[in-house]
Amino acid sequence: MKKERLNPLNDYLFMKYMGEKGNEEQLLAFLNAVLQKTGRNGIISVEIEGNRTFTPEIIDDKYSILDLRATTSDGVKVNIEVQLRNVGNMDRRSLFYWSREYVRGIEAGQDYVELPAVIAINIVDFDFIPVNEVHTSFHLWEDCHKDTMLTDALEIHFISMAKFRQLRKSDIVNNRLHRWLTFFDRDTDEETLKKIIKMDRAIAKAQEKIAFVSRDKNAFRDYQMREMAFSDRTSSLNYVRREGWQEGKQEGRQEMLSEYILKLFGKGKSVEEISNLTDLPVEDLNKILNNRK
Repeated sequence: MKKERLNPLNDYLFMKYMGEKGNEEQLLAFLNAVLQKTGRNGIISVEIEGNRTFTPEIIDDKYSILDLRATTSDGVKVNIEVQLRNVGNMDRRSLFYWSREYVRGIEAGQDYVELPAVIAINIVDFDFIPVNEVHTSFHLWEDCHKDTMLTDALEIHFISMAKFRQLRKSDIVNNRLHRWLTFFDRDTDEETLKKIIKMDRAIAKAQEKIAFVSRDKNAFRDYQMREMAFSDRTSSLNYVRREGWQEGKQEGRQEMLSEYILKLFGKGKSVEEISNLTDLPVEDLNKILNNRK
């Protein structure tokens, strides 16, 4: 029986081949493939920030965010997040993570001019931006003069795997980003996978890391735990949305929904984050939290 390929967009696995010390070649190649769209594709080197330890609590927590943080050779901060499910308000979510990275760039007493530019890259597996483009990017432009940028400190990218799969034909020969997205697609056929691995050294190194995870007992277990955590999260969100808050006020479901909300709050989620995750109004969430025992 043919062995099923591990999911390259499992966020734990993504961090293992892209976000750990020693993965700079892969990350640099991917960043240059993404940032060629906005003219920043001449990055010479990149430093991966930290060396995150994946504890069982983090791996098993279906609401933890495994995002990649790095700094380019010219001092630009980069934050990469993989989001496979549309949990709502992805625009505000990305701004939140961008702003978190932005304010980290200055110490007390420093001049604001020293704040570094921050690039947020979101790899999503759903249709989000209402344009027919796989890769979209955003800056701060003047409303009536679209060629006048306020600052280059903000740059946000969205890369849609869903739209990439809908392309009639991808260009893996000339388009570096297409090669990476083909690699990210779990359903890429074996022949095509071998072809892109042969033509791209960075992708070959990423595949070596995935092969290591598949062979290493502990790493493979963590991968499976993360897959199950994601499935649990999907089931939980589907339950809340399927039943609906209004229906939850009937037939005794309100108590179950309240317990679910309190559990999220207990894990450190803010009211705004819970609202984004569940599509429930902030006002209703505040009532639940104020009435908790």
